[in-house]
Amino acid sequence: MGKIDLDPAVFDAPVKVHLLHQIVVYQEAKRRAGTADTKDRGEVAGSNRKPWKQKGTGRARSGERTSPVWRGGGVTWGPHPRDYSLKMSKKARKSALRAALTAKLKEETLLVVADLKLEKVGTRLLADWIKGLGAGDDLLVVIPAADEKVELSARNLATVKVIRAEGLNVRDVLRFKKVILTRGAAEKVQEALA
Repeated sequence: MGKIDLDPAVFDAPVKVHLLHQIVVYQEAKRRAGTADTKDRGEVAGSNRKPWKQKGTGRARSGERTSPVWRGGGVTWGPHPRDYSLKMSKKARKSALRAALTAKLKEETLLVVADLKLEKVGTRLLADWIKGLGAGDDLLVVIPAADEKVELSARNLATVKVIRAEGLNVRDVLRFKKVILTRGAAEKVQEALA
């Protein structure tokens, strides 16, 4: 069992709760497609001819078929395509990730392991490796680089997500109960955030 020195600049940063909230809102907003669309009275198909004369029929006055009052008419104040994404500086994003990793370390739910190697793709192999660690369920496993065997093995485990070091983000760190970093991933994360 080896030792790894964790950089205090990354793993002993101030935990700013407001910043963690802000980054999660930022990430969730970026995920929104913003493609919902409705047609208003000017966009629905239909004539703009007056359906019946204004007076003398005993019916309510009406101007056109496309009125929102009518079935098949336009939608009033409905959604239209828009961009939901927010802006956040790179410095703030890095600071939030440092805070999230620090919080996990203080809660003792961050684990650094020497390495994660599988001989072949197999959900059972990865599940047994996790069981051997005694880490329980609901895990985020961070690997240093693309590893098809590990990534494919994790796809069928509902409570485990494998992510590469360059894709590490606050939303995932906070969403899972425990975070497992391999030594290589920890070094890459420290390099990126220091």
